[in-house]
Amino acid sequence: MKFIEAGTAKIPAIGLGTYTLEGKDCVEMVARAIDVGYRHLDTARMYGNEREVGEGIRRSGIARDEVFVTTKVWWTDLAEKDFAAAARDSIDALDIGAVDLLLIHWPNPEIALEETMDALCRAVDDGLTRHIGVANFTSTLLDEAAAMAAHPLVCNQAEYHPFLAQDQVLAACRRHDMGLVAYSPIGRGGEVLTHPVIRAAAAHHGKSPAQIVLKWEVEQDRVGAIPRTSKPERLAENLAIFDFTLSDDEMAAITALTQRRERLVNPSFAPHWDRI
Repeated sequence: MKFIEAGTAKIPAIGLGTYTLEGKDCVEMVARAIDVGYRHLDTARMYGNEREVGEGIRRSGIARDEVFVTTKVWWTDLAEKDFAAAARDSIDALDIGAVDLLLIHWPNPEIALEETMDALCRAVDDGLTRHIGVANFTSTLLDEAAAMAAHPLVCNQAEYHPFLAQDQVLAACRRHDMGLVAYSPIGRGGEVLTHPVIRAAAAHHGKSPAQIVLKWEVEQDRVGAIPRTSKPERLAENLAIFDFTLSDDEMAAITALTQRRERLVNPSFAPHWDRI
């Protein structure tokens, strides 16, 4: 397993995203993921499945310190008093002790960033999390947040796949000793996985198109990915990407596709994204 090393954090480069997983299916998928080798699990207060993710971890029998768990506080709960309550609710729901990484899920321009960063850092001081970070922050917001934080930010979780460039965000992560953890890393399937550049690399290496895309991501400095799947058979496939290497030409050809700039996740409350 490859790791993103950011500050004192070691984040497994491939994790399981649990968005939309519910009930016993979520519990079983988390337990199975751990059984096949996943050591990074991602959830959020908004997903409504923290309790099930925690149950899946316990059911797996894995020692707590062998799995890296991330959760996130929703953008409507970023005021100081709301943040503290939401973070504690997450920890109570997971019921595995402190999480490894607590993130701001989305920025909120109506709440002072400094207030939110103070609340996020206090979660470390209160023993709720070992590390902190953000999600869906632009490069400018990353610069501002890093300057305000009393504890190091180790991660920005962001949409990233072969059809969406993130050059400015990546540069900001690198200058602040942070990792970028990609959600929707295979672009929710579809055209990304059928593109001739991806399919040619898959044929050359005897891998699936999804494995090629995930490999392209984790081969980049400080980049990891949290592919979500509801299909148990995909778990091992998404993890089996460390036994081959993409050539420089293949990496460059896939990277060139990012200039399409096709963003999949763009809610009404999203920040003003970086322009390239």
